[in-house]
Amino acid sequence: MPYMYIVECADTSFYVGSTWDVEKRVWQHNHDGGAAYTRRRQPVRLVYFEEYESIAEAYGREKQVQGWGRAKRQALIDGTGAELLPTLAKKRFQTPPTA
Repeated sequence: MPYMYIVECADTSFYVGSTWDVEKRVWQHNHDGGAAYTRRRQPVRLVYFEEYESIAEAYGREKQVQGWGRAKRQALIDGTGAELLPTLAKKRFQTPPTA
């Protein structure tokens, strides 16, 4: 089955990817064959994954989650997403002071 996954790197940053074999891919990230981003931030550890029917669905979800900020990704990983994701998705703009 295809997967969307998130690994946490040694520098505490997150890397989001998709693959057919999540265990093999995490191994690759920690050895030769991983993404350039994770090669410079080893070791990595798997912190989250979702299973999909098709690789296209997994890739689509990867792209969606890649566009999220750290707080929103952390909420997904922590399982608090149902309540927090809508709030975290809203952009916060500072309003200029009124004269």
